[in-house]
Amino acid sequence: MYNGRTGDTCPLATTAIADPHLQTIETSDDRLAWLALILTPGMGATRTLRAMSLASSPAAVLSMSLTELEALQMPAASARFVFEGKAKGVAVDELARLEEQNASFLTYNSPEYPDRLREIYDPPAVLWYRGDISILTDPGIAVVGTRHPSVYGAGMAQMLSRELAARGMVILSGMARGVDTEAHKGALDAKGKTVAVWGTGIDVIYPKENKRLAEQILMYGGCILSEYPLGTFPAPQNFPIRNRILSGMSVGVLVVEAAEHSGTRITARCAMEQNRDVYAVPGNVTNKGSWTPNTLIKQGARLTATWEDVWEDLPTQVRLELEEKMERRSGKAESNTAVAASLFDERELPPVERVVFEQLRADESVQLDDLIERLEGQLQSPEIFAALFELELAGRVRSLPGKHYVRTF
Repeated sequence: MYNGRTGDTCPLATTAIADPHLQTIETSDDRLAWLALILTPGMGATRTLRAMSLASSPAAVLSMSLTELEALQMPAASARFVFEGKAKGVAVDELARLEEQNASFLTYNSPEYPDRLREIYDPPAVLWYRGDISILTDPGIAVVGTRHPSVYGAGMAQMLSRELAARGMVILSGMARGVDTEAHKGALDAKGKTVAVWGTGIDVIYPKENKRLAEQILMYGGCILSEYPLGTFPAPQNFPIRNRILSGMSVGVLVVEAAEHSGTRITARCAMEQNRDVYAVPGNVTNKGSWTPNTLIKQGARLTATWEDVWEDLPTQVRLELEEKMERRSGKAESNTAVAASLFDERELPPVERVVFEQLRADESVQLDDLIERLEGQLQSPEIFAALFELELAGRVRSLPGKHYVRTF
């Protein structure tokens, strides 16, 4: 497990907070009270959790006197906001908006709230969500990295996510451009589950070009999660704070590519402070995006080139849980080899496709015009177009903007 220092601190991870009284049954009044407190100006997660830990019950907070509210260590202005009924009114409005969005929320007391997230110093008091929350308690790995990955980095993020998702791991990421997007796509390619943790409200898609990806995540049984209320815009400070949720919910964090000064370093730092494993994909030392993963490896992160590097390092109980899930899904025990075989089409390539495929690489894209020029005298352009189309359908080749093509590892 990585235990080095990155020079960055995990946001808000400085002071442990008292746990509220966990309940086996959460009433609608309790849920409303949690929502009211977290939406109260001046409160935030830490103060909300502390207030709830001092109250006799969550629901009781909304009927307390001003003195009783201040006894919960709430700021005076916040206590008055609750006492005057404004907090309850805001919460009722938020509930109505959630219903319109076909969304809901979890509180720290909710049975579905991820246990791993309760372990960190500064867990969110409330989580807004869309999709299937049952997967939040399944073993998952956070895949993080730069918004501007190389072809190699994008391919590795997608490949590792695809293969780990195929083996039952939930892929967690932030749905940002670059590595995050590739991680979600890899999980979906494997028909696996993925969770996108946003730094905006769950009704504010960011970046906007990932609208289709968000729809696919929900369509295939994934989940979109945020600690921010509906309508929260993408403020820069939200994303580093969000990263502690990614690492907190996971059994480990996989870093693919990131430059020296990157928010990914904060996620790795959070993972270390939360006692999570850190994995890193090594990169070309001349590529600035390789600085963070290569440095993490020198400091003790697990060098990760294949899914086995993660799998072998998982806690025994987690690995057994995943293997049992795979057995239940298939109806019989399957070997790792059988699973690997199911990820790719292993048919022998026809001669034309093989010629085109041999000209492509996994770590460097080839532009279509260059490919045609290389194969001049061997294949005609229509044959190359047809071969690329078939290879894409088979999942062996991926097209990139500008008519560039790469192998999918």
